[in-house]
Amino acid sequence: MHGSPNGSPATPVTDIDGARFRSVLGRFATGVVAITAIEPETGRPTGLAANSFTSVSLEPPLVAFCVAHTSTSWPRLRPAERLCINILSEPQLEVCKRLAIKGGDKFADIEWSGSPNGSPVIEGALAWIECTVEQEHVAGDHVIVVARVHALDKHHEGDPLLFYKGGYGRFDG
Repeated sequence: MHGSPNGSPATPVTDIDGARFRSVLGRFATGVVAITAIEPETGRPTGLAANSFTSVSLEPPLVAFCVAHTSTSWPRLRPAERLCINILSEPQLEVCKRLAIKGGDKFADIEWSGSPNGSPVIEGALAWIECTVEQEHVAGDHVIVVARVHALDKHHEGDPLLFYKGGYGRFDG
């Protein structure tokens, strides 16, 4: 067992209340992404919103995001040849909300164009990253998806859509 930074022995944590966990970790501000693809079964665009996204490696270029086991969108996105991660801008809260709902046509009223390999790039996103799933790791009630980047670019200028303390907002700097 490792000690704490002040040298005292670490106490193993066993019972963490879910609401408290969410409240404490909610103090870490994150950006919001839309993970999109053309659903192979229907040929239509689909997607989901996530705030658990990070770069992983420069060589090879890898990114990661987390998806809840309860997601009804991930099983529709997962079989796609390519995924597109759209970094959402501050005015795209409605896009985020639409992609977060269960069921329905998530892309109704969402303008998009195709990436080099045809994945949906959402109009107004700050940047897009086209990738393929490299690995999946079960982690508690989520799956950590590691994806290899094949193409990426800036798309629009603006401020990011942020998630903080359970709500959405922007950076005032």
